[in-house]
Amino acid sequence: MIAVLDYGGGNVRSVVRALQRCGVDARLTSNPEEIAAARRLVFPGQGAMPECMDRLRARGLEGLLRRHLEAGKPYLGICLGLQILFERSEEHGGAQGLGVLPGEVLRFEDGRTTEGGRPLKVPHMGWNEVWRTPAGSRHPVVTRVVDGSHFYFVHSYYVRPDTTDVEVLWSDYGHRFTAGVAREGLLAVQFHPEKSQDAGEALLATWLEETAG
Repeated sequence: MIAVLDYGGGNVRSVVRALQRCGVDARLTSNPEEIAAARRLVFPGQGAMPECMDRLRARGLEGLLRRHLEAGKPYLGICLGLQILFERSEEHGGAQGLGVLPGEVLRFEDGRTTEGGRPLKVPHMGWNEVWRTPAGSRHPVVTRVVDGSHFYFVHSYYVRPDTTDVEVLWSDYGHRFTAGVAREGLLAVQFHPEKSQDAGEALLATWLEETAG
């Protein structure tokens, strides 16, 4: 069973359905015993990091999540599931994340434009191209993401790692930003694979295949 962590946020059932379409038993759960027993954990979601961290603590899930990550067990973070991995966020006046990865979460600046002068609204919402970094070209899942594939984004904040070695995917919205990170057992992306049609389903299927052992 693959545990899809239910922390009380939004946009979680669509992830469960996307995983089930890939032919696996994916279950939305906040049950500590199920989460502790799960070999593979998916953390999806949209929303604000401060409220997310509060909900994790209130449900007694923060420690379970930390132990899963520290053990190097397979983890797939989606959108907010990427952002909470970092040390701090400037959202809502500042908040602490899990601190599993060094770096911060920043808001896209208002007033940015494309090279052609088109205004870029915040939040960044819609389809955008995603590219592999040199580190991503060596990652067993990311190597199978076609450079320049379009994925669906919904976010006002983006992550800025302190080190480049964890960055495996990038995109551009007025400036270059990290679209995916990875380290042992961990893969997290800013876009929504469950909303990204064929490209997103291919990424989920590849992650499931690579972590099936």
